[in-house]
Amino acid sequence: MEKMPKWADVLLTPLISLVLAMAISALVILAIGESPVEALTTMIDGALGSSYGWGFTLYYATNFIFTGLAVMVAYHASLFNIGGEGQAAMGGLGVALVLLSVPLPHWALALPAGMVGAALFGAAWALIPAWLQAKRGSHIVITTIMFNFIAAAALNYILVNLMRPVGSMDPASARFPEATHLPKLSDMALAFGIEWGKNTPVNISFFVAIAACLLVWLLIWRSRLGFEIRAFGKSEPAALYAGINPVRITVIAMLISGGLAGMMAINNVMGEAERLVLNAVEGAGFIGIAVALMGRNHPLGVFLAALLFGFLYQGGGELALWTSIPRELIIVIQALVILFTGALDNMVRMPLERMFLAIRKRGA
Repeated sequence: MEKMPKWADVLLTPLISLVLAMAISALVILAIGESPVEALTTMIDGALGSSYGWGFTLYYATNFIFTGLAVMVAYHASLFNIGGEGQAAMGGLGVALVLLSVPLPHWALALPAGMVGAALFGAAWALIPAWLQAKRGSHIVITTIMFNFIAAAALNYILVNLMRPVGSMDPASARFPEATHLPKLSDMALAFGIEWGKNTPVNISFFVAIAACLLVWLLIWRSRLGFEIRAFGKSEPAALYAGINPVRITVIAMLISGGLAGMMAINNVMGEAERLVLNAVEGAGFIGIAVALMGRNHPLGVFLAALLFGFLYQGGGELALWTSIPRELIIVIQALVILFTGALDNMVRMPLERMFLAIRKRGA
C-alpha cells in the first residue's frame, strides 16, 4: 500500500516545497532591504502580465521541457544524466549542419530535418558515456559532466575555425536560409487576426515539446521498452532474472535521453537565433535536472515545472530591469527550489506520509 496518494506525491509535495523556497526567498529579499511583495508583483507582471511576457516565458519553458524529459527518461533507468548541457549543444551542431548543407524549400520540411539532426547528434553525444557505464562500470555522472566540457570546447573550435563565415569576427555559423525559419507563435496568432507575443522568440517548437511530453508518457508507461526501462531502474537483479539485457537498456535509455536534450536546439538554435552561436544552451541542460526532480519524473510534472522555471527566468529578468534587486537573486530562488524539491525532499515528504497514514488509520 502506498504511504500517501499519488496526487499528493506528484502535486502536493512539490507545491509545499515551492512555498517553502519562496518563503525563504522572501526573507532574503527582506534582508537586502527590498519588498518581497513588490518583487513578486514585478515578476508576475513581467512574466505573465502581458503576451510579451508570456512569449518569453513559454520560450524558456520549451527549452526546459526538452531537457527535463531527457533527465526523466534516464532517471527511470536509474541513470542520472547530467550531460544535457553538452547534448543540447551538440544538438545545435546537428541542426546547423543539416540546415546549412541540405537545401530545404520550406520550414515544414526543415523542422523534421532539424529534429532528426538535433536528436541524432544529442544521442551520439550520450552514446559513449552510456557505453562506458554499461560495459566498463564508469559512473554516468562523471562521464556526462566531462562530456559537457568536451562539447563546449569542441563547439568553440568548430565555430571559430570551421563554420565561421569568411570575414566575420563573430564566433557563430552563417545564418540559416530564410525558407527554414520557424514560424513564431506571434505570426501564427496574427494569421487569425490576433496580436499576441509580438517580438518574442516563442515558436512552433513549443507544440513539438508538448507532443514530446505525450510521446515520452506513451514510451515509459505504455510500451514494452518503457516497462523494461522502469523494471531495470527499480531492480537490476530482478530485471536480469526477467531476461532484460542491462547493457541494451542502459544504452537505449541514454540514447533517448540524449536525443531529447539535443531536440532543444530546434527551439533556441533553429527557432530563435536562426544560426548556431556559442553558449546557445545557456544552462538549460542543468535546469532540466531541477525540472525533472520537481516534476516527479512524470511528463505532466515536467511540463508544469518547466513553466515555473520559465516564469522564474523571465520574471527574474524583469526584476533586474525594473527594480534594484540584482539579477543574481533569481539564481538564489532557483537554487532554493532545487534544494527543497531535491536534497530536502524528505523534509516535506515524511511529515505528509505520516499525516496521510494517520488519516487512513482514523478512517479504518
